[in-house]
Amino acid sequence: MLTRILLLSLFLAAPAHAEKLANKLFGAMAEPSVQDPMPIGSYAKGCAAGLWELPETGATWQAMRLSRNRNFGQPEMIDYLIDLSETAAAIGFGKGLYIGDISQPRGGPMTSGHASHQIGLDADIWWLAPDRLNLSRQEREDLSSIPMRSADQRSVTGNWGPKARALIEIAASDPRVDRIFVAAAIKIEICKTATAADKKWLQKIRPVAGHDTHFHVRLKCPKGARL
Repeated sequence: MLTRILLLSLFLAAPAHAEKLANKLFGAMAEPSVQDPMPIGSYAKGCAAGLWELPETGATWQAMRLSRNRNFGQPEMIDYLIDLSETAAAIGFGKGLYIGDISQPRGGPMTSGHASHQIGLDADIWWLAPDRLNLSRQEREDLSSIPMRSADQRSVTGNWGPKARALIEIAASDPRVDRIFVAAAIKIEICKTATAADKKWLQKIRPVAGHDTHFHVRLKCPKGARL
């Protein structure tokens, strides 16, 4: 245990050039550690113990881009995604959800695509509403999501509508959620018709570049997350 703590402390304090080595080491791990679940460090500089795997397919979801091996999260995140997918299906957002990257089996920095997603408490949810939940592994590699933001970044596209708005409100209203990152045009569109009653969940919606085809859910650290 002392050796693990020492290695972790060195990783968390390491200079930027060490991250190239760290992302290769964490990216090579095929399975979670056999430990109690625990986020370690911060969303963008850490790792994770005892992560759970989101099953590749469920009654109301499919995990996408399986070749990346990034469908692992803290138990709270896996439960949240399954709950949200059931609600998405219930409100008519297709048959549920296509779920993108969560975390690697042991968290940590990734070889591509994200600065965060390192402790099992971040997940990307596609804006493409599923019309099928029997996609093959190859189809999950080939299929792409849809843009909710126009090419000039000034407005939402025709893909935006009441069901997408309802989904983001439900996603943000969950008390487990800390932040949700979206394209700026989405928050602007929601604010056009927002009421005082929307303030509590709407303040969790944060505009961040690079989120035009998915929204990024970040959960609060779970109770007892001492590291």
